[in-house]
Amino acid sequence: MLNFRKLTTVVALAAGIFSAAPARGADFELVGRELVRMLQNGHYARLAFNEDLSRRFLERYLDSLDGDKIYFLDREVVEYKRRYERVLHDRISTKSIMPVAKSIHDVYRGRVTARVTYVKYLLLTKEFSFEEKRSIIEDRSQASRPTDGLELQKLWSDNLENLLLSEMVRRERLKARALEAGKPDPFRKKPSAKKTVELKFDRLLKAIEEMKDEDIANYFFSAVTKAYDPHSEYFSANEMAQFKIDVSNELVGIGARLDSNDNGEIEIKGIVNDGPADRQGDLKLGDRIIAVSARNDGKWKDVIFKSIDRVIEDVLGEEGLPVGLRVRREVDGEDQVIDIAIPRGVVTMKDELTTARIYDYQQGERSLRLAVMTIPSFYFDFDDSGSRVSVDVERLLERLKQEKVDGLVLDLRDNTGGSLPEVQRLTGFFTGRGPVVQVRSKSGQIRALNSLHRKPLYDGPLIVLTNKNSASATEILAGALQDYNRAVVVGAPSTYGKGTVQKTMDISDYMPILADREGAGWLKLTFQKYYRVSGSSVQIKGVIPDLILPDLSDAYEKGEGFKKYALPHDIIRRSPNFKPFDRGGLFIEKLAQKSSQRVETGQYFKYLRTDIDRARKEREKNLISLNFEERLAELKEEEERRALRMQERAERFAEIEKKDQKEFKIYRLTLDDVNSGQLPLVDPKDESDDYIRRAVDEIADLEEALKWPSGIDAIKREGLHVLRDLIEAIESEAIAKVDGE
Repeated sequence: MLNFRKLTTVVALAAGIFSAAPARGADFELVGRELVRMLQNGHYARLAFNEDLSRRFLERYLDSLDGDKIYFLDREVVEYKRRYERVLHDRISTKSIMPVAKSIHDVYRGRVTARVTYVKYLLLTKEFSFEEKRSIIEDRSQASRPTDGLELQKLWSDNLENLLLSEMVRRERLKARALEAGKPDPFRKKPSAKKTVELKFDRLLKAIEEMKDEDIANYFFSAVTKAYDPHSEYFSANEMAQFKIDVSNELVGIGARLDSNDNGEIEIKGIVNDGPADRQGDLKLGDRIIAVSARNDGKWKDVIFKSIDRVIEDVLGEEGLPVGLRVRREVDGEDQVIDIAIPRGVVTMKDELTTARIYDYQQGERSLRLAVMTIPSFYFDFDDSGSRVSVDVERLLERLKQEKVDGLVLDLRDNTGGSLPEVQRLTGFFTGRGPVVQVRSKSGQIRALNSLHRKPLYDGPLIVLTNKNSASATEILAGALQDYNRAVVVGAPSTYGKGTVQKTMDISDYMPILADREGAGWLKLTFQKYYRVSGSSVQIKGVIPDLILPDLSDAYEKGEGFKKYALPHDIIRRSPNFKPFDRGGLFIEKLAQKSSQRVETGQYFKYLRTDIDRARKEREKNLISLNFEERLAELKEEEERRALRMQERAERFAEIEKKDQKEFKIYRLTLDDVNSGQLPLVDPKDESDDYIRRAVDEIADLEEALKWPSGIDAIKREGLHVLRDLIEAIESEAIAKVDGE
């Protein structure tokens, strides 16, 4: 139940993921027929296979290719609807669907090529003064499509002007920040603004030129699955490889973090300590990969302007087998080309595993030990040979018990979910034996999934932090702990609202024995909805915290409720064996009153409320100026606001840091520390990462805001405040009971 298709085109952990690239021989006509049969037989919604569903297929396909409405003309879409929206369901199940998908994609491909050609012509011939006072629509998802070629070219021209102007303004901003900080011009070794924009279009053209039949099938079949609901999805074989990495936090690769640079090269941004590349020793931070030899056999593939997805495919391989990397490296101011062979190995992404920290508070005679456990995802291993989040949490909880912590915060922010069995087991660590969640199948059968733990592993005071990105399995845990009155949930007005369960199915298993099934792909199928033990679904509504904090997501249309064809919210009966604890033991009203006072007066939340209001107004306006002076004026206003905030924050953070140093010490608890003697102290000023060495990024450094003192951001601080309030309320009640006796 993760957001499985993570974006790997920006930053990815470079890897040889599988033993070998799969063959590409699948008959995609047959794949399409099996795909819709699996959807019709297994999908929770039981949608009628008719013209309405066909209309959805076409709509989702066009959206996937042209969501911004800058390629297809209005009359073309009208014609596509006339020809196809009533028959696609029939063609994919009984006839020929790939010619339809390819004919539409051919028009798209032609438009992308024409756009790049036109943009390059404009960059070569046009003088951009940016003096005209006019604006364009920023988000075109709800805009009308162009009516003719002239309007289409006007959109492309406007889009180019906006890209170029945005790059110029970005450079003005970062140059000013560098000057202010006494640093050199961060763009001194970068291409010009115009060249940078041109290179973006070169990458776009390269990507469209590399499109193969399986890529077109991927686009179309993904549109078909998303016509059923937002979380059913078609995976190509290589996407399934990435999915397995995402959910297991483990891969077979070289242990390096990659990023595409402006020149179309793949740059080494990080090297995992004691990973394969680190052990081999030749690869350096800042190296730029220009070619890959998958078998290190002298057969090189150029990777300039290739997406990181494609590069990952090119370096696929088995553990122990070397991959060849041809890199450019700057030596004494000149580029040298170096060939490196790195044996692939198992890499655990430790920055994605569960960790904890202990905060030893000392206020006068009063001392407290509070812990924060961060669970990034509900990871698991397909082959039961790697990391499992419930096992890791159990180990950390056992150590926290040994450390005699007085209270615990579970930080589930930005945790998009994962394994249902893992969250089922993990919830019982806090609730003991009993129902954790209810699932309902498409037939209407309701079944409770129970924890088998006789007693809770941890029964002390508990706070749960959530935000709008907390989804799926995270909502199961947060909802169960809230329903059992086991924890106080603190966070954004609601979680994401994903109340559906998916399973992955290898399409080749359902194809005829004699068919060419290699590379057929996988279906991620929504086959159940889940419900809280109290009977409510989190679908659409999410988990509403006990203590609500402002969140920037309030300004945007974010969450399940804004997704096309999301399943509805509903309620079923309460789980029969559900026995909650006494809600009075959470002292919600008392905690809410104290939290509200802090949030009302806290400077961070004052800034946040201002930012939410400003973002709402900008989104409603949905216009962006193409006038340089107006954009500079906006930039000046933004930078003046930022400068004032930075000055205030620097002073405030200095005071917070002094207070932190007096009030508490911080101890680190990772899976590597579980069996150690004394837990290591954390030095808040030491920002080194034990897991990975990172390249210096001048531009990213200039974009960064001040880091929170002691590494404790405002929401985590509020969580710790609420935990202290809860412990104090529990102790006060205990004293009152003793006095009463």
